[in-house]
Amino acid sequence: MTSDVELRTRLADQLVAGGGLRSEPWRRAVEAVPRQEFLRGGFFEAVPGSVPTAWRPVMPGTDGWLERCYADESLVTQIAGTIVPGDIRGEILRAPTSSSTMPNLVVRMHEDLHVSDGQRVLEIGTGTGYSTALLCHRLGDELVTSVEVDQDVSLRAQNALGACGYRPNLVVGNGLLGHKDSAPYDRVTVTCGVLEIPPEWIEQTRPGGIILATLCGWLYSSELARLTVRQDGTATGRFLGGQISFMLARPQLPPPLGLLPDLDDGEERPTTLGSEVLDDWTARFVAQLSAPRTQHFTLSRDGRTERILLDVEAGAWAALRQDGHRWTVRQGGPAHLWDSIEEHVTQWRADGSPPLERFEITVTPDRQTITWPSS
Repeated sequence: MTSDVELRTRLADQLVAGGGLRSEPWRRAVEAVPRQEFLRGGFFEAVPGSVPTAWRPVMPGTDGWLERCYADESLVTQIAGTIVPGDIRGEILRAPTSSSTMPNLVVRMHEDLHVSDGQRVLEIGTGTGYSTALLCHRLGDELVTSVEVDQDVSLRAQNALGACGYRPNLVVGNGLLGHKDSAPYDRVTVTCGVLEIPPEWIEQTRPGGIILATLCGWLYSSELARLTVRQDGTATGRFLGGQISFMLARPQLPPPLGLLPDLDDGEERPTTLGSEVLDDWTARFVAQLSAPRTQHFTLSRDGRTERILLDVEAGAWAALRQDGHRWTVRQGGPAHLWDSIEEHVTQWRADGSPPLERFEITVTPDRQTITWPSS
């Protein structure tokens, strides 16, 4: 049987080959921290072929459990906000709400954070605590503060960290507010998706400090951004690429769709932009910039399939239908969602369809702006 020490070395080699692990200090951290200690409560695996996805528990002691702990994959550790693997016998169809992120992404983010000895780090989203442990090994417990919204998740992480000899400052609370008691920080790293960078993170970061977070929207295209905090209280930066996604911060989850509006009661017109734009990661991100609080889903009506976009809070909606090579959009509510999306995506294409790595982000105390270079 392969030992966990050998598995850690093997994992480090794999992360180097995958490009996430790029420096010796972080390699030493990967080889030192036993990931299995942060998965003692087991994890869930997807049931092959299940639609919608069903999940079943994988518990310590089962065949292959230790090796799975060192696979470069994300492992779901909580479902539906409260359910852990030990609670389930069989399968469950609810949505995941917490996980141990794939090691390559964890280490890549730590590398992209550009930390130096002696720097103070705020981590938003403790999760299992594995990422926190790597930070502690690299910087020292006293320089690491980690905020987790879920008290039970935080307690399990605290126990696992303690078992490994790490004692960072763990806080239960809304990570979108940061943690001002330990501020200022040199670095802020975020393991959940956010709609926008909260002003509290900027206020709690030293000028010249770095914030690393994944920006997302309710169309679920996202990307990892690195921003530098300026003397004037603003932050600017760029996306780093890779189509990175995390579960959204719980306070920013979209509202339930509720009762749908009358989808026949709207203004209809031809559109040159079909719903295939929603299937392209970057184009969907551009669409999302104009409609960040819009959700989308597919609906069969009158024997036809329509792509529906709905902003629940604003009451605006759009329905797209294809007839042969012709697309039609029908819109209703106080704003025309597809008009705005069509304008943004058309302009982005006219500017040469630049990749997200060329987009620029500027955050001020009262707004967040994302732009791409014009042609």
